[in-house]
Order: sequence, then C-alpha cells, then structure tokens
Amino acid sequence: MTSAMDLPLVHSGKVRDIYGVSEDLLLMVTSDRISAFDVVMGEPIPDKGRVLTAMSAFWFDHFSDVVQGHLLATNPEEVASRLATHDTGLPTSWVGRTMLCRRAEMLPIECIVRGYITGSAWKEYTASGTMHGGRLPEGLLEASQLPEPVFTPSTKADEGHDVNISFEQAVDLVGRNLAEQSREVALECYLRGARWAAERGIIIADTKFEMGLIDGELVLADEVLTPDSSRFWPADTWTPGTTPPSFDKQPVRDYLDRLDWDKKPPPPLLPDEVISATSSRYVEAYERITGLSFSDWLGVR
Repeated sequence: MTSAMDLPLVHSGKVRDIYGVSEDLLLMVTSDRISAFDVVMGEPIPDKGRVLTAMSAFWFDHFSDVVQGHLLATNPEEVASRLATHDTGLPTSWVGRTMLCRRAEMLPIECIVRGYITGSAWKEYTASGTMHGGRLPEGLLEASQLPEPVFTPSTKADEGHDVNISFEQAVDLVGRNLAEQSREVALECYLRGARWAAERGIIIADTKFEMGLIDGELVLADEVLTPDSSRFWPADTWTPGTTPPSFDKQPVRDYLDRLDWDKKPPPPLLPDEVISATSSRYVEAYERITGLSFSDWLGVR
C-alpha cells in the first residue's frame, strides 16, 4: 500500500508542494512558508497553510454555482481513501493543509480582477494614466475604488515577476472565447466575493484567480480569495490616498522595510512577535470572512 509521502513531487513552489497521484489527480499540500519581496523567509508562519486551505475550500464551495473547481476533498480520511493510503492515513503535519484535486490544463495567464487601484496598477496609472493599457479617469488617488471592477490579466513568469498585459494580449495567448469566458467568471467571482466580504467589514481590493481546463471545461483552480492571492483591507481604515494595512504578511513587510536589507537571499531572521502577529492576521481574515472558528478546522490544535 502506497504512503502519501511516497507520491512523486511534481512541483515545489514558494508555498505549495504538488504531488502526482494519477493521470487525473494531484495532491496539493500548502506549507507554512512565507515569502516577501520574492524571497522565502527562513521561519514558517504557524498554521498559515491551513488558513489558505480552509479559505480556499470555503470559496470553492461558495462559487460552485458560478464555476466548478478542481477541489475534490480536504478531509483526511476521504483523501487517504482516494489515495489508497487509508491504513496509514496522511502525515499528521499534512492534515488540514491538503487538497485532493483534479488535474487541469492551466491557462498561461493570471486572471486578476481589480476593484481598487493599488500596487503595480497604481504605479502604471501615476506614470501614464492607464491600467494595463486602458485609460482611467483623472484624479484617482492610491487605493481609490475604481468605477467598476476590471479584469486585468498578466502573464505567468517561471522566474521574476509576472507581466501585466492587455485583454487583447490575453486573447492572443488563450483565444477570444476562452479569454472572454475567463473574464466573465473572474468578474462574477470577484463581485460576489467582494460583496460577501464587505458585509463583514473587509474590502477585497484585488485578487488573482487561477483557471484551467478539465475535459474542455473551464474550472477554478489553485487557491481562491486568500490573503496570499488577494489584498484584504479592513473597511474601517480605508482612506483613498493612503495604503490600508492588509490581512496578510503586512507585519513581515513592515519589519523588513525597517531593516538595511537588499531584498535578496539570504533573508534576515524574523522575530517571534512578527511571526505571531502575521499568523494572527491570517486567522482573523479567515474567521471574519467565513464566520467560522479556525479552531474547528482540520488539524488545528
């Protein structure tokens, strides 16, 4: 009988390790690793991987009537039985951070939706008055709400940063029908998710969706509306012209910005208080958005 630990490693990213189960199935294990300025820190953030998994599972279910997801199971008994490892089960450290998923042919674009202007979009706007090549109204401030959410795709870079592209460039990469379908799904998921979060005091400024094809059908994949793939802002601190604090790795970024560090490996050590504050931010984001207690999630002690 095969142990989950014996599965072949297909890909190891900054946060996730992906294992091959079969021609049709993958196992995604979300670690507690955290990166800042494209550098993976040496210290993990406790339970970060479980927060990302729990939140993704919540949104996959929430959007199931809009688009099917690739997620099949997170429950360790169900995952183990599908892996034929039910005698030994999953490693304890994997419980709550593991998603059994259908393999998808991933699109070569990031499906980004922006409801507020910040980050790379703000930099482009200040330089040229555009966002992903499209003209925006004059007089916007950083963190201003856009007149309406905008689908702003980017390329996927194996190394370095993704590159913002226009919708027509996305059409060149995936074809018009698939680009239009991806835009429609991404906007609908963002709008629904943003309304849900707003009712709970959180602004979703922007987010990145991953999509792919399974048997020719567009599906939602990877992580969905997590603090790692989205900017979550507390609504009560949002003021255009300033950058609100995020429910994510903000304590890590703030600490690193105070150091004389060149933003290249090796990373500096993170103090315990920064690690604890960051972990608390992730948990708070999950609990506020879902209305669930994180202590009830799989594997949380």
